[in-house]
Amino acid sequence: MGAMSTDQGPSLSAIVFDFDGLLMDTETTALLSWEYEWRQWGLTLDRSGFFADHGGSVAEERSAQLAAAVGAEFDRELSHRRRTRYREELHTRLDLRPGIGDWIEQAGARGLRLAVASSSETTWVIGHLERVGLLDRFTVIAGGEEVSGHKPDPSVYQLALRRLGIDAADAIAVEDTPHGVTAAHRAGLPCIAIPNPYVDPDRVGHAELVLGSATELDCGTALERACGQNP
Repeated sequence: MGAMSTDQGPSLSAIVFDFDGLLMDTETTALLSWEYEWRQWGLTLDRSGFFADHGGSVAEERSAQLAAAVGAEFDRELSHRRRTRYREELHTRLDLRPGIGDWIEQAGARGLRLAVASSSETTWVIGHLERVGLLDRFTVIAGGEEVSGHKPDPSVYQLALRRLGIDAADAIAVEDTPHGVTAAHRAGLPCIAIPNPYVDPDRVGHAELVLGSATELDCGTALERACGQNP
């Protein structure tokens, strides 16, 4: 089956997905691992302000916050090893977010290519997709270490488009955060938002379509609505 066409212009040929919190709920494993590590020091993590309003790692800032709370006895290396080991154990049981596997199958049936544009490193994305047996479904992986700015900077989306060899008009993004939606728009892509459990849906209201879950609509209907067509 060929690429999906619209009445708006060139045919849609690719979907560019965010990774963390969108394809897989690594946001929850991050939160749980830090809460676990704070408990090891007899402390409780304050969840407020835990999630940043930009892409990229904030592990150093989180570690510094914990170090300040613990005081002189804090062992940064021990803490890092213990927390990452705990998170890796959580990841052994982590699968795609609900409905995402169906979207991947449905997009392939429509002849659409799939890409990832993530603020995380490419090795992180590749490792997770390999673990669930889906790496070969993605034509392009663009990672945060390959560009100079993290979302809402559009550079990782621009990199994904260059690797796909297409214009922004030929693709659509799928994101879970407000800064991700903004990055997609700045790169010229329309965007479907499926906010992760820690994002207020109102904050991604600037997306062309907002869903509570990928299970709400099949992929084709979601694409048609986001592109301004009737289902």
